[in-house]
Amino acid sequence: MGMVTFVDETTSGDRGAGWGLEIAEERLALRELIRRRVFQEVAEFNARTPEVFQGLVQPKDTERVLNGYALRTPRRIDPEVQSELALKAFAGNGFLVLVGDRQFTDLDEEIELKLGTEVTFLKLVALVGG
Repeated sequence: MGMVTFVDETTSGDRGAGWGLEIAEERLALRELIRRRVFQEVAEFNARTPEVFQGLVQPKDTERVLNGYALRTPRRIDPEVQSELALKAFAGNGFLVLVGDRQFTDLDEEIELKLGTEVTFLKLVALVGG
């Protein structure tokens, strides 16, 4: 079992604090890695139910705020729905996934998860006026 560190960055230069997730497999398809990441962040949110969700993609019926996504009405988030939103966002170039210096572009491509692997989710930010 190894620890994988997830880090969120934006093209505007913002870098969030990394957080870890234990993964037993040595290789995992990108699709499954994204799914596990989303399931973990949703599980943590649902356990605490704060007013703001801090996750990879914006849940439905939320408003973007400075530190995440504010829910219009307090509720639990469905991890399956959120996972599908994340996979659609990846397919639509909403974010890139980098492992080391390599970008992964195929959801079915397997990632080798060595000890201390850092996975960067680079969220693409639209340019103003363009």
